[in-house]
Amino acid sequence: MELASAIASDLLRTCGNVFTIQIVPPGWIHFELSHSTLAAWLQSIAIGSLGENEEDELITNAPCPMPHAPCPMPHSLFAVQHAHARCCSLLLLAHREGLIKLKQPVTNTSLSFWDVISPNPLPWLNCDETLRLNHPDERRLISELIQVVDSIECPDISGSVKWEKVALNLSQAFENFWCNCRIWGEVKITLPELAQARLGLLMATQSLLRYLLEEKLGVFAPLEL
Repeated sequence: MELASAIASDLLRTCGNVFTIQIVPPGWIHFELSHSTLAAWLQSIAIGSLGENEEDELITNAPCPMPHAPCPMPHSLFAVQHAHARCCSLLLLAHREGLIKLKQPVTNTSLSFWDVISPNPLPWLNCDETLRLNHPDERRLISELIQVVDSIECPDISGSVKWEKVALNLSQAFENFWCNCRIWGEVKITLPELAQARLGLLMATQSLLRYLLEEKLGVFAPLEL
């Protein structure tokens, strides 16, 4: 416990704004990511930029070929393409209805289509600085987003990753989220900040689905079906 306390104390000095740390017998150190850090990470994924350091360039600066015509596609990947197209159509609908405002709704020049004018940043956090996204399917989708980025950015494991399975897992998490977490109707009227945070999850999901489809699986990421 004494050694764990010393380690935890040092970690709190260097990254206390990133994690909360708890020490439990016989000397375990439990880490919990802070809500503000998770919100900042989600914002970076949603707008297509993980940051400015070198390890982030894998997503932010990766080339993104856009085929002139769809190439032959394994049947199992249609669900992934469908999820990508659904994300795009829902976000464009939100722009047209004024729930969010996009500077340039569609572009083929980057991994992310979304240059958000307002709200910017997206309202990930409540007034008490806790994450708005507490539904189990919201949390599952966030977990899948983290798994995808881990697989992309960790060179020691990326060589053995089954990218089709990664993409299918993310698309299924999106489908569950879309079925059970409303954006329009009563939510849009009474809880607009929650609706906007959920739209942020759609932006993040679209960005990573497109990367997986085009960079890892070599198939077209359609804007619509």
